[in-house]
Parts: sequence; structure tokens; C-alpha cells
Amino acid sequence: MSRAEQPSRRTLLAAAVVAAVAGGAAPASASSMTTVPPAGGTAGGRAPARPVDNRAWITYTDWRSGTARGTRAVAGTRPGVVIAKPAGTTDYTDPHTGRTAAWEYAVWTSPVHRLSVPATEVIASWNAHTPGGTWLQVELRATYSDGTDSPWYVMGRWAAGDQDIRRTSVDDQSDGTSTVWTDTLSLDDPAPGLRIVSYRLRLTLYRRPGTKLTPTVWRLGAMGSDIPDRFTVPATEPGLAEELIVPRYSQEIHKGQYPEYDNGGEAWCSPTSSQMIIEYWGGRLTKEQLSWVNPDYADPQICHAARHTYDHQYAGCGNWPFNAAYAATFKDLQGVVTRLGSLTDLETLIAAGIPAITSQSFLKEELTGAGYGTSGHLMTVIGFTAEGDVIANDPASPSNAAVRRVYRRREWENIWLRTKRYNASGNVVSGTGGVCYLYFPARPTARQRKALAAVGVR
Repeated sequence: MSRAEQPSRRTLLAAAVVAAVAGGAAPASASSMTTVPPAGGTAGGRAPARPVDNRAWITYTDWRSGTARGTRAVAGTRPGVVIAKPAGTTDYTDPHTGRTAAWEYAVWTSPVHRLSVPATEVIASWNAHTPGGTWLQVELRATYSDGTDSPWYVMGRWAAGDQDIRRTSVDDQSDGTSTVWTDTLSLDDPAPGLRIVSYRLRLTLYRRPGTKLTPTVWRLGAMGSDIPDRFTVPATEPGLAEELIVPRYSQEIHKGQYPEYDNGGEAWCSPTSSQMIIEYWGGRLTKEQLSWVNPDYADPQICHAARHTYDHQYAGCGNWPFNAAYAATFKDLQGVVTRLGSLTDLETLIAAGIPAITSQSFLKEELTGAGYGTSGHLMTVIGFTAEGDVIANDPASPSNAAVRRVYRRREWENIWLRTKRYNASGNVVSGTGGVCYLYFPARPTARQRKALAAVGVR
């Protein structure tokens, strides 16, 4: 998203929700760890419990547990689900190109997952391989605490490339109880106590008729949360001093490049952050993959990331699940969208060598040293100073050399974790409540698995 202090599409859409509420081995690190924080706790006492539920289908047993209509589970080092025998053929008219084409399809439906935390919001994410001539759709059906069900909501139509369909979210999905805002299913009015208590996910795989092509989905899941309505959050005590060596890329040097993707690089904080962590884990793009980029542009991989995370309905590169899915197109990587509960959670991940991409919004005066205000911005947390301050690779910087920033712990913690804030006009608008992307190896080390489990991710 743009770093400018103006309403983003996500902020405008979420405003209605706010109003209702108001009514492998890790790469080397730059320094060694001095203190390992206990999972969920701090040196000054335990951090609040995370009001978050994560469920992911990732194992062969998981895939076998679902209902298959033309799909089959595949075993191996990275189990998944593929098309076995199509269940039928359907026409799809791409709303962004106007083209209509026939597609064979097969469907996998998850078992019902009962949330351990009855939720006000649910965000799905997925990891998949979609060779040319294939794509997928993810849907979610929620059950409310009053026993009624939502319709099947489309949470994304996605392909790694853009030659067959334009990847897209779907607007105007609501049943009068909940609404899909780009990538997030939210209750319209959680104040009276209604919650989402369970859900099912439905995955539809598509391919060109008469071929043997198939998408392969390795990970499918969702994060449900019920974050307390808050302008401020409790402070945590520092528990870690460590900095990971993560590539530094500025979105600003791409200003004006490829304006068809959300008006160019000034709005590319999300794909720029994604590319930083992808390369931290060893992900690289080939010359052939980058051949479409103007050779005069520096860091062409950032242009590539913007194109391949772009949501043609949202008209931006900030769709959270699309960024996680893009990361997982790189060999042996997986990605998930979740919420964390404190900086202690981030310290737990950094201690295991796992950086995180965080989403936050703030006025210029709320974050010392940033030099800008934003209605929605992504940056990469790479470590903590000895004083506990946050070390971030902030893509909203004038050059790659200026990307590394140190932000005051208390300021940064609050702008990331709050759910409500005042914008420059003095109006109450939403905060992201600790949203982050986590990218990590498909086969994490024991230490990485322990850290991920400590923040509720498998």
C-alpha cells in the first residue's frame, strides 16, 4: 500500500466494521541471541494470551480427511491435493478481461473446523503450484454462534501467473451478518456478541479441458481472531537482542514504474517486503522470469513481485493471502497470514531465525523517525536492539541503503497491535490488530517448528 496518509481501500472498507464495534536451517544472523524469551511471555511477566485460532491442512492425513469430488491426496515430502478426474466442466468469464473460457474442475472440501477462539474475523491463506493452464478458487462458509450459516464466500481466485486469468478478490459479498472485505471475512456488528464459531473451506481446482495439467495445493487454512477493541495495548518488556541479515529493498526507487500495478512502486510496500524475506530464505528469480522487466530498472525482482501479487479487483498489491501465496511459489517455502499478540511473539520468531512482515497504520508523529504517516503499510521486522527497540527493513525509504530503521519499541508495538486509531482528520478508523505474514521453510527445523508452534502456527 501507499505510505501516504490517505484512506486505503482496506481502510475504507473496514471503517464500517469499526463503526459497528464502536457502537530448513535459518540464514546467519548479524548478532548472537542474548536472551530467549519464553513462548508467550516476557521478562516482566507473561504477555496476554493471543485471541487467535490457526488451522491449516498440510499433511497427507489432512488431505485425506476432506471430501473429494474429483481430487485426490498425494503423499511425498510435501503432501498436497490435485485433480484426479474432473467433476465437470464450467465456463468462467474473467471480469477483468471479459474473456470467457471453459475449464475442467475438481473440488476438495475441508471438514468443519470449530474455532478455539470464536471469531469476529477470518482470513484464509493457501500455498500452491499452478502451472500455465490452471488456477484455483478458495471459498469459506462460516457458522455463527446463533446456529445459522453464511453463504459460500469466495476468498480468492488465484493463479501464480496472469496468462490464464487475472487473480482477483470478489467484492459485494455479504449476507447481512458478515461481509468479505477483499481478503477478510468480518462480522458486520460483533458488539452484541455474535461470533463465527466454525467454518469449512472449499477448494476448487481448474484446468484447461482435455489436458493432464493440475494445480497442486500444499497448504490451505484460515486464521480466526477476536481482537479486543483498543486504541492502546499493554507494553511488553524486551527479551531479545538479535538482528537477522535480510536483504534491503526500497519501494520508492520504483516510483512511476509499471503504474498498471497500483500506480507503481510508491504503493509496493507489500511485495517489496515479501521479496526481502523470500530472498532471505534463498528464493531467487531467473533471468527468464525477469525478462519482461525494463532492463534499465534496478531490482527488477520487485517489479516482478508487484505484478505477481496484484489483485485486479482490489487494484493493489496489498492482498494479504496473495502475498503469502506468492512467497510459496518459491522452492521449499511456505507462507501464512496470521495475527500475533505482542512483540514477545516476534522475539520468539526472530530467535529462531524467522523474520516477519507486519501491517500497521499511523500518523507521522506516532512513529519517531519514520518521516511519514500511512493508512496502511507493510514492513519487515528483522530484529531487536539491546534496548528492545524494533529493527525493521522499511521499504518506504528513499534508497536501499536507507531501508534499515530502528523504531521505538513502545511506539511501534502500539501502532501494530491496536485495532482503532485516529486519522489525520480526527476520525476513528481501524488498525490491523497485529496482522503479519510469516514465510518459512517447507520443512522447518525443530527450533523453527517450536517457535512457530509458540505463536500458534503449524
